[in-house]
Amino acid sequence: MPLVALAILVIFNIIFVPGFLDVEITQDGRLYGRIFDILNRSSSLIILSLGMTFVIATAGIDISVGAVVAISGAVCCSIIGGRGDGVAENPMIVAMIAAVGVGALCGAWNGFLVSKIKIQPMVVTLILMVAGRGIAQLITEGQIITVYYEPFSYIGGNIPGNIIPSPIIIAIIMIALVLFILKKTSLGLFIQSVGINPTASRYA
Repeated sequence: MPLVALAILVIFNIIFVPGFLDVEITQDGRLYGRIFDILNRSSSLIILSLGMTFVIATAGIDISVGAVVAISGAVCCSIIGGRGDGVAENPMIVAMIAAVGVGALCGAWNGFLVSKIKIQPMVVTLILMVAGRGIAQLITEGQIITVYYEPFSYIGGNIPGNIIPSPIIIAIIMIALVLFILKKTSLGLFIQSVGINPTASRYA
């Protein structure tokens, strides 16, 4: 049904929006068009929804993803810093690893409360949703952090010489990785089996 709704929406836009499928190459060598603009802007949501896929596959729910993104982003930008001269205060790779680590730590905290303390997922993630944004504010000291570091902008923009926006490429890679985990690994089988029947999975 979601695919049918998406197909109807695309057909509607093709009919009523002139040039909806038009694609051109800009002067700086980037693909530009409504389709690429939509994909580029939705890539971050796609990546977030992939994480939600694992949670929902286990018959759970997570409403704290926005707060986790806020915390991870605050950590990453705070570590990179930048004084407006295009020079990072710390290596970008360190900041990115720290951000991913903080996100994983938040997920582990939620998982501990759900699996060990036996609190309902909705309640657990509601707690982090409320507290997480406050934690992000504490990390940034309530300030808006602007990172003036060109390599960091490649993640949300374009790598020089690449015609496809980086967020789209990252989203495609993440989709392929998630499909591989769910369809080709024992972890994926375990996740799906828990979502279908936790009791049977426990005895299997």
